[in-house]
Order: sequence, then structure tokens, then C-alpha cells
Amino acid sequence: MFLASPQEAVKELQRIGADPYGVESMTPKMSHLNFLLEKIECRAANILKQEMLSMGGDVAVARGSVSCTIESTDALVIGTRKQILKLTEKLSSQPFGLKEISKNIRTALANLDKENFQIRTPRRLITIGERTLVMGILNVTPNSFSDGGRFNLPEAAVERALRMEDEGADILDIGGESTRPGSARIQVEEELDRVIPVLEKLAGRISIPVSVDTMKAEVAGHAVRAGAEIINDVSALRFDPEMARTAAGLGAPVVLMHMRGEPETMQKGDLSYVSLRGEIVSFLRERVRAAVADGIDPDNIIIDPGFGFGKSLEDNLKLLKHLREFKILGKPLLIGVSRKAFTGKVTGAEDSVRLEGGAAAVTAAVLNGANIIRVHDVSFMKKTAMMADAVLRA
Repeated sequence: MFLASPQEAVKELQRIGADPYGVESMTPKMSHLNFLLEKIECRAANILKQEMLSMGGDVAVARGSVSCTIESTDALVIGTRKQILKLTEKLSSQPFGLKEISKNIRTALANLDKENFQIRTPRRLITIGERTLVMGILNVTPNSFSDGGRFNLPEAAVERALRMEDEGADILDIGGESTRPGSARIQVEEELDRVIPVLEKLAGRISIPVSVDTMKAEVAGHAVRAGAEIINDVSALRFDPEMARTAAGLGAPVVLMHMRGEPETMQKGDLSYVSLRGEIVSFLRERVRAAVADGIDPDNIIIDPGFGFGKSLEDNLKLLKHLREFKILGKPLLIGVSRKAFTGKVTGAEDSVRLEGGAAAVTAAVLNGANIIRVHDVSFMKKTAMMADAVLRA
């Protein structure tokens, strides 16, 4: 029998009847990890390799690293959890940036162990991690890629919002500006005219938390005061310099998403990455630090790798396959694959009927660590997530 995770190893040790102290000491030996450290100094890489070899592990480095004929190298640290923890102890007083590497590895290990999170909105405490949460998408725009114009009138939008709640949505996400590839920005007043009337009409009628999908601090501020509780910013607080301070002042949790460029240009030109996951992790880590520096509670940050935002078909598939790597940041993970173009490219489906591909993508995401799925078809995807959760927690 193959044990795929530390959690499974613990359960099997307990089933066998191992002593509790034995469970604690044996589990790190049963968990094998690979850590990729990018662009580190060759002298540091050589020390890493020597230390890991002495403990029965290894470190893969580029040719030329040992002789230091190259300036830097990526280093793949290979070993058990116990070996890697021991490595961090040895590195904690070493030069060449190894002390910082030791600290970062320890933080990463602690983050990988996190299963449950709590975010506090201005109105409630939300627990994330016990099961996959479903965020229902409500586009109040005339040009959304899959349902543009259907919910332009506030009455139609409110009816749709209440229906999504009945279908099992845990969070409602309202957006008044399209971020589809090629879409242009709109003025603050126009976005407010689309979003605020819907929020005002939902007041007292909806019990689930509402998120506002916006890149504008003024819109976010008005929306939270009108009843929204979460700010979902596809720019990760970059496009409006006041957004972070606005969110912090309102006590609103934020979703930080990775996107290269802007919606109007993100799918044009060169979409290649030197290190796809590495670049996205680095970007999100930097945006988390910036958010915290501007006063946002670190426990009130959700991350989103940004499926379809400046990524190729192959990039999106790789992100789904390796989604669990983003757990290294220690934040709840939101994914938005609903009706995305890459699912249509795989299945040949049109914009509004990408249900099968979306369901498969949602299943893969849940099994690979997603905490929140952002979807259009709430009833269908709720059941999809329930099944994936049942398999994951079996």
C-alpha cells in the first residue's frame, strides 16, 4: 500500500496501534519532500549538497556549481521531512544567505501543514478548510464572457443571487466590470451604478457573505458599506494605490490574484514563463507582504493563481496538476476555472456550455488543495465539489 500524504501515514500508524510518541517521531521519516530553491549562490548550493548528503538526502544542482564556474544555480533539495528539518537547523547559522533559506524552508513546512483557516469579515467569522466552499459568480455587466447582459437589471441580478444561495453557494461574488481577455476598463461611476443597487436590494434578503469583484478602491469602499464583506481584486491590489488601505480600514478580507499585464492585454504577446509556478508563487508572496505592510490582517488574505489570466492552455493545465504547491504560502486557495477558455479548448465546448470540462477542472482542483471554487453553475458544481470532497476525505 502506498501512503500519499503525512495525514494518511498518521492514520495508518494509529490503526496499527503505534505508541503516540512513536507516531510523532516516525511521521517525519515517512514524508518525502522536494524543495526547489531558485537562483541561489553556488557556494550556498555546495554547502546545501554536502549537508544533505551527510544525512542520506541529496541536492541536485547545475553543472558548474561545484567548481563555481557559474554565478548561481537552482537547487532541488531531496529528502524526508525529518532530514529537511535537520538541514534547517544546520543552516541557521551559515553564511551566503543560508540562514534566510533555513527560515523560509521552516515557514514553508509549517504552511504545508495548515488545513483550516478563519477569515473575519466586518460581519462574521468564516471557517475555510473543513470542506470546499462554493463562490457563486454574479456578473452585472453587459460584456461578461459567458453571461454578459443577462443580469444587467438589479431585479434580475437579485433574483439570480437568491437562487444561487438556494442552490448551495457559500459566498456570492458580484462584479460590475468585465475582466475577460481584451476587455477595457470602465469609469468608477459606471461600475458603482451597476453594483451598488444590487447590493442595496440584497440587504436583509441574503444570508451568505457577499464579495465584490473590483480593482477600484472607491467601488470597494462603497460596496462594503452597502453590505459586501470581501474584496476580490484580480490585480492583487496593484492597480489602485488606495485599495490596500481601503480594505485594511474596512476590515475586509481580500483575494489576491496573479495576472500579468491587464485584462485588455493579458492574453496577447509572449505568454511564456521561465518558471511558471515559481514566478506565480513569488508574485503572490510579494503581494501578501505588500498587503500586510499596508495594514491588512495576514489572516484575512486569500490567494488565487489566476487561471486564464496571462496563461496558455498548457500553463493552466500545469497549474491544476500542481495546485497543491501553492499551499506553501499558507493561505486559503481560491480557484476560478468555471467556463474558462482552456476547458473549452480541451473539450471543444462553446463559452456557455463548458460544464463537463469545468466539472473535471473543479474536481482536479479540490483533490489538489483548492479551498474555494468560484463558479457560474452553482448547483452542478456544488455537487461536483461534494463528491470530490468525499473522495479526498475518505
